[in-house]
Amino acid sequence: MTISPPLHLFEAFGVELEYMIVDAETLDVLPISDRLLHSEDDLPVSEVEHGDMAWSNELTHHVIEIKTNGPHPTLAPLATRFRNQIRQINSQLLSHNALLLPTAMHPWMNPERELHLWPYDYSPVYTAFHRVFNCNGHGWANLQSMHLNFPFADDEEFGKLHAAIRLILPLLPAIAASSPWCDGQKTGYLDSRLNSYVPNSRKVPSVTGDVIPEQAYTQEEYHRKILEPMYREIEPFDPDGLLQHEFLNARGVIARFDRNAIEIRLIDVQESPLSDIAIASLVTATLQRLVNESCTSISQQKEMEVASLRTILDQTIQDGERSVITDRNYLRQFGISEPQVTAQEVWCKLFEDSRKQISASHPDAIPSIELILKEGPLARRMLNALSEAPSIEELRTLFRSLAECLAEGRAFHGL
Repeated sequence: MTISPPLHLFEAFGVELEYMIVDAETLDVLPISDRLLHSEDDLPVSEVEHGDMAWSNELTHHVIEIKTNGPHPTLAPLATRFRNQIRQINSQLLSHNALLLPTAMHPWMNPERELHLWPYDYSPVYTAFHRVFNCNGHGWANLQSMHLNFPFADDEEFGKLHAAIRLILPLLPAIAASSPWCDGQKTGYLDSRLNSYVPNSRKVPSVTGDVIPEQAYTQEEYHRKILEPMYREIEPFDPDGLLQHEFLNARGVIARFDRNAIEIRLIDVQESPLSDIAIASLVTATLQRLVNESCTSISQQKEMEVASLRTILDQTIQDGERSVITDRNYLRQFGISEPQVTAQEVWCKLFEDSRKQISASHPDAIPSIELILKEGPLARRMLNALSEAPSIEELRTLFRSLAECLAEGRAFHGL
């Protein structure tokens, strides 16, 4: 057997996008992901491969994940690859009077009434999650995100990458928030998915921690500070050991030592892969600059404490790009000397710092990034398109437009 050499930093990427399956007329959630996930013998399966892409199940039966089938060497072609998969899925859903719906939360789903767990091969794990955490809540049953995976070859690369990602996490809602409504109402948070996600593991607090991961920069340190305390705390609720694995970790970014990768989970899914991959390109370029010590050293990046980063994250979850950041030590990590700036201004600087690199590797991302920085994240554009207290029918009209953006692979422009 030939063993492939480990991938180094930024040599490849893994991207996963989650979408809701909904009724084509009402846009209510439909628990029918098994109609898409089945073998040639028409038996339900957890994953179906489509060349270098794949479809897989999630915790809930109304969500399907589309992902790269293994590491992909570049981000640039992925918007088209994902768009083609979405078209194929929507074509299959036509016979069920259903379609895919984007954004990070369904705006009027009632999880108490509408939760259906995936009932097939992976169901014992999902049942265990439900038994421990009670998944009848928005933080489990109603959230869709983009997972962005980066490889590392050894402990040194892991430490550099983990330090850089910890720094960027608090800024992500400012460009990626797409969930301003829940239970049919405006929540007051641009990123209601994260607002719901943060407390969803409160029965076993170490599972989510403070969302921002601890200062752990080697595999041994990560196991000691994060994984082992989590496994010990959940053990009384998990006698069969079904949940005591790396996937239990619900922080905003998690280490997957089983495949030498770090996975960012904090990014809301957008209105189309065009926007998702553009955001991924900007995030990647920024991480590369941090790892290359463009503004501060790796040792300085590693010193940023959880509490400071979490304070900024809480701000951006609520106010997105309009959040005012006053932590001068944090701003210094990005080469900003002003005493305070908005999150939008931080991203504008980071984009200008990386524009040349993104233009060379992924020029199609530039217009989408410029739209986000000019008009705000998708959540802001969605809010601007409706009245302060829209009716369900007004929300339904907006989300039909978003479903069209997804189907056609285009960005949503606010009014």
